[in-house]
Amino acid sequence: MPPILKTRIPTPIGDMILVARDGVLLLLEFEDAMPRIECQMKARFQDFELQLASNPFGLYDVMKDYFSGNIQAIDNILTDGGGTAFEKQVWSELRKIPTGTTVSYGFIARKLGDINMSRAVGTANGRNPIAIVVPCHRVIGADGSMTGYGGGIARKEWLLRHEGALLI
Repeated sequence: MPPILKTRIPTPIGDMILVARDGVLLLLEFEDAMPRIECQMKARFQDFELQLASNPFGLYDVMKDYFSGNIQAIDNILTDGGGTAFEKQVWSELRKIPTGTTVSYGFIARKLGDINMSRAVGTANGRNPIAIVVPCHRVIGADGSMTGYGGGIARKEWLLRHEGALLI
């Protein structure tokens, strides 16, 4: 089995841990969520060993490019966050949210065929292991409010400003 590679990426909103295998991004989380990172990796891969790499598959450079202002740099990154069939559907819809825009949980539920799935969409959104690239930060409350974000509301607001979605 190909090695699973890991690197730390310094960003303006905190260091992130990037994990990839065979050119596919498996996990991208803020470093202060290490217990969540370890739990996700153990659940997905049982016995695994992370190998440190400086720029796995060029993904470090792509993320640095994103944080330097090229917000479309992440658009073509291949991802595999694992997850259930429903989570994969939600995460696929997240990837379709254009940079610089936001949508509500209800919007995604409607896209999936049932407005009553808004809570389930929110739960799947919260389980997303690939921050920023699978842009769960672009999902806000139906009333335009900043709703929960695993990395914290301040980071969510920073990301939305960085992408041009918030003008304040």
